[in-house]
Amino acid sequence: MTTAILKGSRLKGVSTCVPDRVFNNVKDSDNFDPQEVKKVVTIAGIKQRRVVDDKTCSSDLCLQAGKQLLDSLEWSPDSIDALIFVTQTPDYFLPSTSSLLHRDLELPMSCAAFDVGLGCSGYPYGLWLASMMIQTGGAKRVLVMHGETPSLITHPQDRATALLFGDAGSASAIEQDGDDSWGFSLHSDGQGYQDLIIPGRGFREPSPADKRDNYLHMNGANLFNFTIQKVPPLIQDTLDLMDKCIDDINVFIFHQSNQFMMRHIAKKSGLPPEKTPMILGEYGNAGGPSVPMTLGQHYIDKKLTLAETAMLLGYGVGRSWGSALLKIHPDTVFLHSEYMMR
Repeated sequence: MTTAILKGSRLKGVSTCVPDRVFNNVKDSDNFDPQEVKKVVTIAGIKQRRVVDDKTCSSDLCLQAGKQLLDSLEWSPDSIDALIFVTQTPDYFLPSTSSLLHRDLELPMSCAAFDVGLGCSGYPYGLWLASMMIQTGGAKRVLVMHGETPSLITHPQDRATALLFGDAGSASAIEQDGDDSWGFSLHSDGQGYQDLIIPGRGFREPSPADKRDNYLHMNGANLFNFTIQKVPPLIQDTLDLMDKCIDDINVFIFHQSNQFMMRHIAKKSGLPPEKTPMILGEYGNAGGPSVPMTLGQHYIDKKLTLAETAMLLGYGVGRSWGSALLKIHPDTVFLHSEYMMR
């Protein structure tokens, strides 16, 4: 376990973006028995999803989110010191997708840019890296961009995955400002790497004999057991680290994995339903970007007069899980948009 309390960072804004194409699981699913579809929808809670076409990448969604965020904050591209792009659906194996975003955002050559290959836990990890850069003095302004297009890596005839995943991109602006303390608790268990995996497409097995191995494989039972075992202690560890209790936290933002799973964890952890917002009914499981998107949807129409405390929780592929506890200030900007596909 890696824990850290880092000071001096402030979340200035979060912008999220989804494709404009809506896929209704009940009406649009042709590959499965309608009764089976309804069963999955009822348990997982995913009524519809936003999905890209075959020409749109996660970077496209993040780029739109990033441009809108910089414009809203009136941040000059020249003022960005680092760009962290978190994804498991990159544009290319090489170069890093962060290089393409660096180009398209017209960031300066003095700006560090790199990819982080994490999925469901990636947002807390990205914030951890950004806040470390700021606390050490290496950066004053950091963009954390997290995007995924998991709909492109699910097999259309796999009922276990095809009805779950939606696509999304995000951009978060972190700045050296004030004396906020952010708390992090980060974990990994590589023994469970096969529970969510694409066996092919990589250099270990670039051309698998079974073409099904070019798509996602998921052991749902193992992932469910892993999540209900690891996330409640993660919540408590984060509270203990920051000397907080549940009443001190205004909102707990879960990776939007599965409605049944999230409700089980919240009940087991003693979290009130009003403090655990869910958006997967409308957007599906968008992987790691579901965390900033849920955070944004929760706050986008709220008019804060005082700062609030949010705990962000990511968990899944890897297996990897982590948390970030931070402040949401009245002037924090939240934006959301649709990407218009041609």
